[in-house]
Amino acid sequence: MPWRLPQDTPTIVRNPVSAREHHGGMTAPTVEAAIHELMDLAWNLVYDLLDERGLLGEGLFVEEYTGIHSWLDGPVRYTVVHSRDVAVLFVSTRPVDAIAFHHDLLGADDPKSYFTLPG
Repeated sequence: MPWRLPQDTPTIVRNPVSAREHHGGMTAPTVEAAIHELMDLAWNLVYDLLDERGLLGEGLFVEEYTGIHSWLDGPVRYTVVHSRDVAVLFVSTRPVDAIAFHHDLLGADDPKSYFTLPG
């Protein structure tokens, strides 16, 4: 009989990153996959933010978002996802603001300072 953990024993996850098998080895998700995962979770909210800010353009697709920058500030994760035209700030996985994208945002010491955070 194979050995099994008792049902009330917590399972330890050693590698919580969503990895993918690729040619027999494990690889981390790509930037594109990370953008798709984040945007797909909240696409309706992102769309509403872009609409509220007057940033909707023709042919708006998740695939148009090509850059992502994510960082921790204490226990809070901030993520900026951007296309050539717009940038969306996420707090955890919730989109909170959208602005017209400009290159000063990339490399800024505090990228979230370009956005309006909820009170």
